[in-house]
Amino acid sequence: MGRLTLEGVGRTFAGVRGGPPTVALTPISLAVADNDFITILGPSGCGKSTLLRIVAGLDWPTEGRALVDGTPVSGPGADRGMVFQSYTLFPWLTVEQNVRFGLREKGLPDAEQASIARHWIHRVGLDGFARHYPKMLSGGMQQRTAIARALANAPKILLLDEPFGALDHQTRGLMQELLLALWEHDKTTVLFVTHDIEEAIFMASRVVVMSARPGRIKADVAVALPHPRHYTVKTTPAFSALKARLTEEIRAEALKVEGAALPVD
Repeated sequence: MGRLTLEGVGRTFAGVRGGPPTVALTPISLAVADNDFITILGPSGCGKSTLLRIVAGLDWPTEGRALVDGTPVSGPGADRGMVFQSYTLFPWLTVEQNVRFGLREKGLPDAEQASIARHWIHRVGLDGFARHYPKMLSGGMQQRTAIARALANAPKILLLDEPFGALDHQTRGLMQELLLALWEHDKTTVLFVTHDIEEAIFMASRVVVMSARPGRIKADVAVALPHPRHYTVKTTPAFSALKARLTEEIRAEALKVEGAALPVD
């Protein structure tokens, strides 16, 4: 199981040097079903990453709570795997050693660690690179390793914070296809933060749109595109219609962030 429930989750940060507090998240309630793939879309500074960190147990709400399968989140746990935008691999460990890291911490037998690592290295397309160090890999290959490391621990929920944001356009598209194919096969519950509208639509079964800060859920849009989902779906009328709708939602919030107004003729 991998059900996620947010019950009135809010987050306020204390002011700097006695200044006023910053409200990052107004109370948010959200239900994520087992095996669902949710993308969280919103303008910069809307609290997307803060919300994800609360689910991961790396930050805490000032009100409300997050629950995984009915159990309140009280800190990091093996039931949640996290992948960040920055390449967070251990540079002194090889690809295989990075993938095995969490398994070693669990105390799994060495042979089982090796078997699981080989499986996931193969699944993410890194056969032949098990003994390479991160500095020897491209950005895309490093993120493949990070995804393999997260999934090797068999988490109930996979959390991704703009994991492809630092990649070039072509590599980003290939990584989207890889992650989506893994999800279509294994159906791990996924919460994926992005500011890219096309990425949000292509990856998700639901797109949750957040408002400008203080963040709240502005829209929850179902994506009824078929699976398996080929990259060419991005050129279909159904995809274009969703993109147009979400572009309007996000543009309105981005204007609030920038303090801008539409030009007057």
